Amino acid sequence: MKILLVGVGGVGEAIAAIAKPRAWVEKVVLSDYNLDRCKEVQAKLGEPDRFPIEWIDAGKQEMIEALARKHNIDLIMNACDPSFNEPIFDAAFNVGCTYMDMAMTLSEPHPEKPFEACGVKLGDYQFERAKQWEEKGLLALVGLGVEPGMADVFARYAQDYLFDEIEEIGIRDGANIEVRGYEFAPNFSIWTTIEECLNPPVVWEKEKGWFTTPPFSEPETFEFPEGIGKVEVVNVEHEEVLLVPRWVTCKRVTFKYGLGDQFIGVLKTLHMLGLDNKEKIKVKDVMVAPRDVVAACLPDPAHLGDRMFGKTCAGTWVKGKKDGKDKQVYLYQVADNEECMAKWGCQSVVAQTAFNAVIGWDLLEHGEWKGVGVLGPEAFDPVLFMKKMADYGFPYGIKEM
Repeated sequence: MKILLVGVGGVGEAIAAIAKPRAWVEKVVLSDYNLDRCKEVQAKLGEPDRFPIEWIDAGKQEMIEALARKHNIDLIMNACDPSFNEPIFDAAFNVGCTYMDMAMTLSEPHPEKPFEACGVKLGDYQFERAKQWEEKGLLALVGLGVEPGMADVFARYAQDYLFDEIEEIGIRDGANIEVRGYEFAPNFSIWTTIEECLNPPVVWEKEKGWFTTPPFSEPETFEFPEGIGKVEVVNVEHEEVLLVPRWVTCKRVTFKYGLGDQFIGVLKTLHMLGLDNKEKIKVKDVMVAPRDVVAACLPDPAHLGDRMFGKTCAGTWVKGKKDGKDKQVYLYQVADNEECMAKWGCQSVVAQTAFNAVIGWDLLEHGEWKGVGVLGPEAFDPVLFMKKMADYGFPYGIKEM
């Protein structure tokens, strides 16, 4: 398989590192706007012929198409901020290759009722084009990271094997990771974090469909496994709520994330000052997006691994009935940062996201996952995916609640 990897940040590097031992991965083209970053990652990986580098502007569809044709690419892997999803997605369609991402096209809040009704939903742009992809016989596998991605696979597994009837599927994400040496240092893209945390969170209910709530709503305490313990989690906008109901029969879907009081406070302050704005403004003689300035002021998550200590947990909490009895389970994956650094030289949050994409490549390359159109992870056999998790160094767990 020949892959064009668009974006070589923390997750992109982890994808390449996890893919490197797989002999069926013939070529991964490392492409990024920051060519020095490509060179840095290529040097870590070795094998420059197998991991060539290219400069790319992910906002220019014609450039993406040209690189895909130059390297005879089978799959375009989108590892960029989701603001670039549309040109990357459309480029794959025009070239005629498989597309994969870990976060779907962006939402736009409802103009009159942002905290009640949905405007443009995550992934709407992609799902509106599903018929075109079907007619062309192409596959766009959207939302295959950890959340969305692995968590969606778990939802499908719960439906197929663990429950007769599902009341609620709740994605729950928490960690006890500490980043030493910084007062504030997000361990994932701050650009993406601002987007998903300050947008109105989406909830799905069978009777109401998709609707929104205020950011950080419905706080609850959730006890995470493997020593992480109790963490307060709150509603956050996330793709699982838009994906799961399309393929899994249930009555309610939510996503809640453990942010912590400090993180929520910082995000609220950024919003109050307008520093979360992604539209460019004029500063003296320069046009710049405030959110890009915030990202530039913070440490790069890709280089925080040696300062991070602790574990991160991603998983799917399912409530329903089996054989007439109430049942609750939490299907999860815990990644220890020190272990991830030792194995792949990548910090745990990005590694936990990246391995799912490589498993997806594996299943597609060997014909175990097949499909056409725009499909989420729930559309495929979950057992095939979950069997490979331990082989990739990321075993899952199931906890009866």
